[in-house]
Amino acid sequence: MLEALSNIFTAFGISASAGLNAYLPLLIVGLVARFTNLIKLNEPFDLLTNGWVLGVLGALLLIEILVDKIPAVDTINDMIQTFVRPAAGAILFAAASNTIADIHPVLAMICGILAAGSVHAVKATARPVVTTASAGTLNPVVSAAEDVVSGTVTVVSIIVPLLGVALLVFLVILFLWWRQKRET
Repeated sequence: MLEALSNIFTAFGISASAGLNAYLPLLIVGLVARFTNLIKLNEPFDLLTNGWVLGVLGALLLIEILVDKIPAVDTINDMIQTFVRPAAGAILFAAASNTIADIHPVLAMICGILAAGSVHAVKATARPVVTTASAGTLNPVVSAAEDVVSGTVTVVSIIVPLLGVALLVFLVILFLWWRQKRET
């Protein structure tokens, strides 16, 4: 029971972090599954450990990291990622929870889509505000912070799943507080 709950927390944490950066959590999960036994991926998700897949994810990650730092181009990237990030979240949730027989794969994918899609919606809403308020000068800083949060939540969700979910909830509350304070 405790292992199943831990897998669910891991699944929510890593899928939500895909809402900030689709490729970083996929790459981290693939590398951790390939080189450690902290996470085990069953078929077909074990393909994330394939060297070619890891190489492609690394290349896509580099492209996203660079493109997301450029004002206006980052908005186009966010529009494209509107489809990619929830899909990555679905894959990550299903991959992390596929050892639990009680969760239907479709339900797991829906949970991943909702987790990553929600985080992406917040990001896509906040980023134009940051761009407008700073004339684009803060975009690289905010983008780098998003990458750090995505990577940190992914790693923490794998190592200490409950802490990863708590960190994610704290960051959402912090964002909502900032947004409310900004509106008043």
